[in-house]
Amino acid sequence: MWLATLAVAVSACAGPPPQDAAPKSLVAIVKSEHFTRAPFGHVDGKDVYLYTLHNDRGMEVRAMSYGAIIVSLRVPDRAGEIGDVVLGFDALDGYLAGHPYFGAVVGRYGNRIAKGRFTLDGKTYELATNNGVNHLHGGVKGFDKSVWEAEPFDRNGQSGVVFTHTSPDGDEGYPGTLKATVTYTLTPANELIFNYAATTDKATPINLTQHSYFNLAGAGTGDILEHRLTLDADRFTPVNAALIPTGQLAPVEGTPFDFRKPAAIGARINADDVQLKYGKGYDHNFVVNGTPGQLRHAARVEDPKSGRALDVSTTEPGVQFYTSNTLNVKQPGKSGQHYQQHSAFCLETQHFPDSPNHPDFPSTILRSGERYQSKTVFAFSVTK
Repeated sequence: MWLATLAVAVSACAGPPPQDAAPKSLVAIVKSEHFTRAPFGHVDGKDVYLYTLHNDRGMEVRAMSYGAIIVSLRVPDRAGEIGDVVLGFDALDGYLAGHPYFGAVVGRYGNRIAKGRFTLDGKTYELATNNGVNHLHGGVKGFDKSVWEAEPFDRNGQSGVVFTHTSPDGDEGYPGTLKATVTYTLTPANELIFNYAATTDKATPINLTQHSYFNLAGAGTGDILEHRLTLDADRFTPVNAALIPTGQLAPVEGTPFDFRKPAAIGARINADDVQLKYGKGYDHNFVVNGTPGQLRHAARVEDPKSGRALDVSTTEPGVQFYTSNTLNVKQPGKSGQHYQQHSAFCLETQHFPDSPNHPDFPSTILRSGERYQSKTVFAFSVTK
């Protein structure tokens, strides 16, 4: 019943076209009406730039070329006060010291691949293992630790950045040279749109996602257990103790995983449920209702204190809901804040974890001559 969606060209998913050539040498600061580009440091001898996007309603997004990381995301609350709603650091050094993928694009394969191994076209590939015996978020040096080429744009009332990265054949054990593009677009309607695209010269798994940690009350203001969550998902993928899917698509009805109606994130997080014990909270993939490949609503989160709300729509078949269960970052975050357990949530739109080892899951295999495309929209609003 599942259809592979990776190679389908969906015109609605297309973002601004990537540049054919790498950006030319940049001057110190470049400005337009709705974006600013400025130096942000150096990694591996490469310049890192910070791109600040803003619209006329007060929303501002700051993203850097290292990891295509969203450094800050500022949106208004119900009183019109602007606040930063994503966890991270004030300077590049914080990210280089090690962090749990704050704001990054992760790949080639977001989430886990069991034992860092899969078989494709009769050949077994061994990937880097960085999560016990498993492969997580692209390996030891995934896309989150790469300096991407970047080119900003400002047109038709929308501003954004086109990030491009080439992953060579054998990178972290993956076959084929993969050319990836991720476009961030900020709209006048307080939407942040992510368009993903990729091509390869050899069959390879791919599962790109954005890994921002959200606290709608403001980064570092406390936990998110009173945030109210709705997930358009009748099923989820249960996991074993290593957080690898069992292969089941289990109904959420009658379980602590039923968020089909709004519920506080913390209402059932400590329930006597083996799945919650495995994850030390929520760290599970939900099967988004509707047809993969079509843009459809997946989730809504509301913070009753600030009034901020986030709606997530995606073409992906799943979304990983994570409640920062083991978060305890040693180095201080923004303004000296210390991020701890449950201080943020993640909604990572994705194909299912360990899909290369589950033929019944939607396919994540991209082949030569095909084009991977995916779209996710984060839409911000306020409640009364």
